[in-house]
Amino acid sequence: MVTRQPRIFDAQILATLRQSTSFFASATMIAIGGCLALFGNMERFIGVAEDLTLGTDPTVVWEIKVMVLLIFLANGFLKFVWSTRLFGYCTVLMAAVPNEADNPLSSIRASKAGEINITAARGFNRGLRSVYFALTTTVWLLGAGALIAAVAFTCLVLLRREFASQSRAVLLGPEDPQP
Repeated sequence: MVTRQPRIFDAQILATLRQSTSFFASATMIAIGGCLALFGNMERFIGVAEDLTLGTDPTVVWEIKVMVLLIFLANGFLKFVWSTRLFGYCTVLMAAVPNEADNPLSSIRASKAGEINITAARGFNRGLRSVYFALTTTVWLLGAGALIAAVAFTCLVLLRREFASQSRAVLLGPEDPQP
């Protein structure tokens, strides 16, 4: 980044990252609103939920289920908002990198921008995990057995995507050009 001219490419990448985190923050906010609306019409929700399952649970159980879903969504929302803010900080830091590559501040500020970018990406990833588990929590409406199966499936999907995927293998592959 320090030697690349012009730096429009870097700015465009960060704009895209901020747009993604903003989209997910908006989506979780809408979902949070939907969950809050359920509390206002809990009887109707319980009627639909009981049609999906064989048992009848007290109202407080359904409220707890929705509350757990709300906690996952709120956590995801906060992670996405923080990630958006950090990508903004990264943009400011990148703009503060001097244009001269031999300037002593160039590599220091570029390193700071890189660290902030990594932290923002980590927050975005954690927000996505919250969304995955929020979706998993919706299966709880079908019962405890369905929830256990959905959690196991979600964990397997996350393990595969984060530790056994082809994209991870490419990222961890050699940096040297092949002859």
